[in-house]
Amino acid sequence: MKKIKIGQIGIGHNHGAAKAADCRRLPELFEFVGVVAPEVDKAYFNRKELDAYKDIPFMTEDELFAIPDLDAVLIETTVPNLVPTAQRAIDRGLHIHLDKPAGENVTEYEKLLMDAKAKNLAVQMGYMYRYNPGILYALDQIAAGKLGDIHTIDAHMSTEHKTDFRKYLSQFKGGTMYIFGCHLIDLIVKIKGKPKKVVPFNVSSQKDEYDFFDNCAAALVYDDGTCFVRTSSIEVNGWGRRQVVVCGTKGTIEIKPIEAPMHVTESYVPETSSWKDVHSVVEPPKQEHRYINMLTDFAKMIRGEGKNPYTYEHDLCVHKVTLAACGFDVEF
Repeated sequence: MKKIKIGQIGIGHNHGAAKAADCRRLPELFEFVGVVAPEVDKAYFNRKELDAYKDIPFMTEDELFAIPDLDAVLIETTVPNLVPTAQRAIDRGLHIHLDKPAGENVTEYEKLLMDAKAKNLAVQMGYMYRYNPGILYALDQIAAGKLGDIHTIDAHMSTEHKTDFRKYLSQFKGGTMYIFGCHLIDLIVKIKGKPKKVVPFNVSSQKDEYDFFDNCAAALVYDDGTCFVRTSSIEVNGWGRRQVVVCGTKGTIEIKPIEAPMHVTESYVPETSSWKDVHSVVEPPKQEHRYINMLTDFAKMIRGEGKNPYTYEHDLCVHKVTLAACGFDVEF
């Protein structure tokens, strides 16, 4: 079958180089034809020399769009430029993988999604935990009914950031909830649907001269319980405590840490006890390269061999809930 011609616009996103590298690890699916590096990206991060882009031609956006039979584009610009850049690709009839988060203007993002839907173009959002083996295991158990009715989800994604990265984060009104919370909210909405209410608890720690929301929490309220999201830029060993805990009427699954080396446990009635820690350890498949399965799915969407498991409507809801969790006045 014909390879998918794909390019990348932007080298400024933190996940862009890894996406390019994993795309190039799938030569049976993709022909990686070129990279566009806008000046604003190079001002933030000088990544042109990374191995992910070795021997790949750099070009202008117009030159990329002019390549005959171009099928798709990875949108990996600096965060403020993601949605406008993606819209230009959609306008040209191209499938897109769009990194996150999707901007502070809901109207622009909604237009992008609805234009893509009208043209039957794939929009794959870059929420990285969607293809995490532990998360996939939990989703399978939920779908099979093993956990019963899900009433609570507790999700943390924190890190202790150095000063230079805190400077970068300070440009975002929603701080760490905007940049990291979106990954967790994506999973909660996947499992629980749209919440009735979102209550943000975002503060600035005043740790240094960069005054932004760096110690954040949000409650997503449902009829049968409340789900919690926690993000921080100041947590010692926050990486090691990144976690998702899913609690249902029949069982609980804990993934902690979410990142490798991943640790997953599960507990089910009637084996559990009110006064003892009763659980078994699960060993999900290893994830050597974070984006291989994601990009393989992207290829299937483009070829019409599979549907995106996350609808346009889901992605729009996730972004609205994320902005609400950041403190924006958003109707969702």
